[in-house]
Amino acid sequence: MATVLIWRRFPRLSRVTTFSTTAKCKAESGSNKSNQKKEENPETANTGTEPVATIQLLNPLDYKVLYNPSAYAKSRAASQQHAARNSGQALGDTFTSPGTTQVRHTFGTTSPQALPPIGNALPKPESKPLLEQTISAPRPAAQTKEEAKKEKTEMHDSKEDPRVFQKGRPEYRSLSYKFEPVETLPLEEGDLILHSVAICKGNQSPETITDYFRKLSRLPAEQHAALVSELRFNTLCRSAVKNIRLISTSDLIDILKACIRLVVPPTHPLLNACENEFCRRAWDMNLDQLLLVADCWRCLERSVPSYLSILFSYANMHWKHLTLPQFVQLIYIIGEGRRSPADLMQKVERMILKYLDSFTLEEVGAICLGLFKSLSGISDHTMRKIADRVSLQMEDMSTYALVNVLKMLRYARMDHLPLLKELGKVIPARIPTINAQGIMHIALTCSSIHYFDEGIMAAVAMSLPSKVTYCRSKDAAKFLWSFGCLDYEPPNEEEFYSSLIGQMHRKLHEFRKFPEHLLTGLLGLAFVKRFPEELIDYALRDEFIQKTRSSKYELKKDLFTLGKSVEIECPSYQGNRLPPRFYEEVSKLIFSFAEQEIYVRPEIVEATSLLESMLGGPEYVKNHMILPHTRSSDLEVHLAMDGHPIPFNLKDPIADKKLKDIGVSLTDDLMTQLIKGRSNSQSPMEMENEARTHGQEGGEEARTPRVGDRAALSGGALIAGARLQVEPKLGHCLEAPLSLTLNQQPQGVKLAIQVSNRNHYCFCSKRLLGLHCLKRRQLQQLGYVVVELPFWEWFPLLKRTRSEKLSYLHYKVFNPAPLSRAG
Repeated sequence: MATVLIWRRFPRLSRVTTFSTTAKCKAESGSNKSNQKKEENPETANTGTEPVATIQLLNPLDYKVLYNPSAYAKSRAASQQHAARNSGQALGDTFTSPGTTQVRHTFGTTSPQALPPIGNALPKPESKPLLEQTISAPRPAAQTKEEAKKEKTEMHDSKEDPRVFQKGRPEYRSLSYKFEPVETLPLEEGDLILHSVAICKGNQSPETITDYFRKLSRLPAEQHAALVSELRFNTLCRSAVKNIRLISTSDLIDILKACIRLVVPPTHPLLNACENEFCRRAWDMNLDQLLLVADCWRCLERSVPSYLSILFSYANMHWKHLTLPQFVQLIYIIGEGRRSPADLMQKVERMILKYLDSFTLEEVGAICLGLFKSLSGISDHTMRKIADRVSLQMEDMSTYALVNVLKMLRYARMDHLPLLKELGKVIPARIPTINAQGIMHIALTCSSIHYFDEGIMAAVAMSLPSKVTYCRSKDAAKFLWSFGCLDYEPPNEEEFYSSLIGQMHRKLHEFRKFPEHLLTGLLGLAFVKRFPEELIDYALRDEFIQKTRSSKYELKKDLFTLGKSVEIECPSYQGNRLPPRFYEEVSKLIFSFAEQEIYVRPEIVEATSLLESMLGGPEYVKNHMILPHTRSSDLEVHLAMDGHPIPFNLKDPIADKKLKDIGVSLTDDLMTQLIKGRSNSQSPMEMENEARTHGQEGGEEARTPRVGDRAALSGGALIAGARLQVEPKLGHCLEAPLSLTLNQQPQGVKLAIQVSNRNHYCFCSKRLLGLHCLKRRQLQQLGYVVVELPFWEWFPLLKRTRSEKLSYLHYKVFNPAPLSRAG
């Protein structure tokens, strides 16, 4: 008997802020404040329900991982078949797409596997063990109506829910299997059939065999498991296999339907024989029969890649003759089989556009779900047409169908503002009635396309704590990622985050199988300055790192980001850390990528070259990644206390080259402009013309800056419409504005100049995304002054004159406001 230890303590949570150094102490204290109570017991916060007991299982239950294809819904038809069915795969080849794995509890009696002990995870001796599982206190036998309704809402039937679209047209009755109640066969009649099978020893005619299957499948559901293991039933199955070529196609389909009702295991020998026979007959069957049989295999949870290949080839040959219901059912089969036949998918878009206005809204959702599950890409044009249709009729669309459209929108990485705005009007009121998995897909879609709608995210946050115990490990991780990515902390932030972190602890055993989910959640937390030390300690241990190497995802960069963020923002952390060799390995990969993809971007190259011209050469500017784990570049500049630029990039190979001596002769008038500003007697155009007559090379419209050029701009202020561009001889240092005062350390100030782009911000806004908030926060902690060249200012300037760009950069570098805060 396993030893059970009961703890009343919620796992420790550290939070780092720039305003208070007591956050960690408060999180660990024994205070009775309300916020602390929420952290310690998230399930009972603001619910008024019974308390929660946290139980550490020294021998945790064994868990079996199954693929559950859909996100959520309310339908629970055929739940008995689900519960009794053995583990099975989808129709096609085994494939699990990102973010679609569901974990179910399987209570076995054989040697349960326990997680290895954490060891010296945390420095404090009073810390409680990490591997805890929290379970709700036993509920009374008689549930309240509200509890029963809530549980029903959270339930999801992965077999029946995606098939709701089939209820919209009678034509689907001939294309799909229907889970419908049938007249129950008396037990006595079932015994007579089995007795007849035993006497005849399986020598019945093909028609009799089929009739026996039909009748036996009508026995009460509670008798099905016993029947399937019955020796006489197996005799009937062997008889069917023996006579299978003599059984008509329609009768063979009826036998398949009977197997569905009886919940015959997907690996049963009878089903092996049926699959082979249907593959042999496929080209003699019509499309309705082919689709119906494929649907039966789906209901049996049997993988039939060979049969699907024949079906897809048949459909590819006759695709012009597909009716609307046949086409939708085909896309459904493609999705459930997780297969995307390339030759057929080339024609799918034409069919979508052909029938788009005739589809029901449920059929639109089914098509999107099928494309999403099979990882079938479609053109932006087709996706926008679908989004146009949905945005006009969203209020009439079921939430399930709408979420399926959002999944495909996310997969296509497409922003569709009319749909997103309508979503903000329709979905917040529905959030409380949607289950945890559906809400997760809504939040994840918003974060994936970088769309922030506070109404949607606040509704999600308020609804989630009461649903958190229904979250899978993936759901909890995706919620944390979504809120962190959008850098949004909701009004109920403490309750929201403590409940999700608690669920991450309860689902810790699942991260052995899906390590990517733990890193996803921890990075989302890091974006908003939250660092649960026990989970981080587990993620950085050697055993977990080895798990990440066997994942189908590349997780090295995520580990790198997490490890370095902890080093910078959690100086008191004493748990596991990544080894130096790991940092070296990943840094090399990141730098190699940056040299090919980031440093060479036109907006960064232009800014680098102009800064070199302005400050005195490449030794004054370094285009690199100050924080490689944030995966974006910076232009580093050092300024002395008096505002002069300091050369520091001496190892840059460009800086070692001899600079070309290019400049202009300075007249008295030009020197006056440098010292006193714009002359009262000259217009901007006159000054520009004078600069040209004194040997300026390339002209004001030059688009490629010259390395080694310098510019001194008047007064340091950005003068709108300024045209002056002056290039002094080498050897003279650029003077900073006389009005500049620096409050800094004696060695000066280090600038980290960010050349941002649209991908750093939320869609159609100036709201910085979580990763880039983290980067700027950490740069400041390391002593840098962050200066941004925002894309909405810098990108338009790239098309303007050289003097305008230099004037803008001069203002940004020597602007007193940010520099006065350094030191």
